[in-house]
Amino acid sequence: MVILGKLHIKKFPVYVLAQFLGAFAGSCAVYGLYYDALMEYTDGEFAVTGVNATANIFASYPAKHLSVLNGFVDQVIATAALILCILAITDKRNIGAPKGMEPLCIGLIIMAIGVSMGLNCGYPINPARDLGPRFFTAVAGWGMDVFRAGGCWWWIPVAGPMVGGAVGAGVYFLFIELHHPQPEKLDEKNAQEKYEIITMS
Repeated sequence: MVILGKLHIKKFPVYVLAQFLGAFAGSCAVYGLYYDALMEYTDGEFAVTGVNATANIFASYPAKHLSVLNGFVDQVIATAALILCILAITDKRNIGAPKGMEPLCIGLIIMAIGVSMGLNCGYPINPARDLGPRFFTAVAGWGMDVFRAGGCWWWIPVAGPMVGGAVGAGVYFLFIELHHPQPEKLDEKNAQEKYEIITMS
């Protein structure tokens, strides 16, 4: 959204921080809700890898068959697909989704991406969704192995979605948005508010 000028650059760090803290808080909630189950399953020894690994409840880790390059490409493609779909849904010059149904449609898109592309590493497709919980597990008993596991996998779900988001935005702009017929003047403020609501959703 920032690349396309639909979200002001000053708001970008606020969104990043809010999503990171939200993901961290969500991890705290999951840990608290399932604390007894975790203790019974692990006997208090939290493992990052192996048959009794539980760190992957919170953050993504690569499957055994997945290379670093394949994992990076996986995240670029999945995130680009997500951004393309979000832009298509929220672009007022497309048919889009019925008003008020945008969050539901985006949720269904995320589910479809997960079902079709989740095998390799669990489709993180959002740096905050992976990095926030990973920091939580690092301080909650799993230790710094959460950053070393999978050949230092942790940076893939951070960098891959950033590249994928830019790719998706660029593809949409070059192949769709540039080719729209000149519309009647839109209310830019309302359009920007719509993008912000969808992004936060």
